[in-house]
Formats: sequence, structure tokens, C-alpha cells
Amino acid sequence: MGQEFVNQTWVNEFILLGLSSDRNTQVFLFVLILAMYVVTVVGNTLILFLIRLDIRLHTPMYFFLSVLSIVDLCYGNSIAPQMLAHLVSAQKLIPFHSCVFQLYISLALGGSEFFLLGAMSYDRYVAVCHPLHYTVIMDGGVCLGLAASCLMAGFLNSLMETVITFRLPLCHNVINHFACETLAVLRLACVDISFNKVMVAISGFLVIMLPCCLVLFSYTQIVIAILRIRSTQGRHKAFGTCASHLTVVCMCFGATIFTYLGPRSASSEDKEKMVALFYAVVAPMLNPVIYSLRNKEVMAALTKLVEKLR
Repeated sequence: MGQEFVNQTWVNEFILLGLSSDRNTQVFLFVLILAMYVVTVVGNTLILFLIRLDIRLHTPMYFFLSVLSIVDLCYGNSIAPQMLAHLVSAQKLIPFHSCVFQLYISLALGGSEFFLLGAMSYDRYVAVCHPLHYTVIMDGGVCLGLAASCLMAGFLNSLMETVITFRLPLCHNVINHFACETLAVLRLACVDISFNKVMVAISGFLVIMLPCCLVLFSYTQIVIAILRIRSTQGRHKAFGTCASHLTVVCMCFGATIFTYLGPRSASSEDKEKMVALFYAVVAPMLNPVIYSLRNKEVMAALTKLVEKLR
């Protein structure tokens, strides 16, 4: 088999080093992450509830928002509960099959979210640039097809990346991360991982840049269309329909591009942890907050629901 397989170890579980070994820091992180996790679950569930109840929100934009909320809920639940358990546990173990499943699901949902943000930008482009044909172009079949394509692309990409990651022989089972993440698992390999790094780079580039190009095209056309509007009120109204989505796009794409396309350094592993924490816990919490506070229709639906409860 060759010298490179001498130190190969059969792994049936992994040890996750987590974010910190300091007990006080762990307690602080537990309280902080628990609070953010609760806001994520409540916020995204409320968004889904409001869209389901209020007929005014039965539009393509809110259909995509509901799919995004489901993805955020699933993504948060794939990582946050385990992270919270490990913060109060002496042993931070995860079985091999659970690690594989966590990596697959988190990659699939993360990739799907990027594609969904691209589809949502196309929806905003049609709404602003072709308002008279909006309901015809973005009918139910098109919306379902776009959402299904986004999820399919995310899950297929994740399947490829998960398979080529876990087919490698591993030298040890200590993962310097709070979750099973591709680059962290690859560092355990006993063999040359150049091919895997290339595939991860290509995969990340496609998952990030394809939706990003669609976002740039859509918002370039939107800006051109808005500048043609003569009244200031009309411009504000047109831009207002895109403000929430643009905020989420900048937040999600900016963090991921910074992590995976930025320069490597000695602190790359710590940087990966911080941005992964942001994307796994903070972003799913902020999405419903941004779409609620910056969206008059969602706030109106929430106010109506509160009045009914009273």
C-alpha cells in the first residue's frame, strides 16, 4: 500500500476542540449562542406563520422568503444544538456517521441558501424592471422550479464534496473546529489532499460566484431602472422593495468570500471558525430580523396578528 498509509487510523468517532477550552468563555458562549438560537427559531417560525396567515404576503417574494426561513431553521438545527451540548460537556465527541451527516446537511443547506439569494435577486429584478409582467413571469410553476433547482444544486454539490472528503484515510480523529467542516476534516488526512483542495475551491467558487453574478446582473439592471424614475418618492419605493434582500446578500456573500477566497495565513483555522460561527448562528438569526424591521408588509402583518391576539 505504500509508506503513506502506515499511520492510517480507523475512526469511529471524532473529538471536536470547539471554540475555546476556557470554562468561563464556554459559559459566556453558551448563553450567547443559546439566545441567538432561540431568536433564530422564533424569528424564522414567525416569518413562516405570518406568510401562511396573511394573504397579502402570498407573492413570489415571500414564497422565496419562506423557503429561506426553512433553510435557516434546518441549518441552525444541524449545528447549534450540538454546539450548545458540547459547551457544557467535558467530552466533545461526535460519531463518525453523525459527522458525515452534519457535514453533508450543513454544506447542502449553505449552498442552497446562496442559490436562493440569487433566485431572490432575479425576483426583485423582474418586480422592478418588468412590473406589469411580474405575476406572469414569476408564476407558481416558475417559483417552485427555481426553489427546487436551488435546493437540488446545493444538495448535489454537498454530496460530491462529502464523498471525496470522507473517502480519505485519516491519521487521527481530533477536529480543530466546533462542527464537522470540510477543511477541518481534510486536515486529518494521511495522504496528499491537493486534489481535494482544488475540488473544494472549484465547488466554493461555483456556489458563491454563480449566484453572485446573478445578483450583480439583477441589481445593475435594478439601479438603472431606478435611476430612470423621475420622482424621488418612486425611487425610494422601488429601492425599498430590494433593501432587505440586498442587506442579507451583502452579509452572507461578504462573510463567505472573506473566508474562502481571502488570503491564507497562520490564523486561517481561527478565522474559519469565526466566520463559520457567524454563518451557522448569527446569519440565520439576522435574516428574519432584517426582513421584519425593514419590511412594511411584514410589520403590518405582525401588527395585525398582535391586535387579533389582544
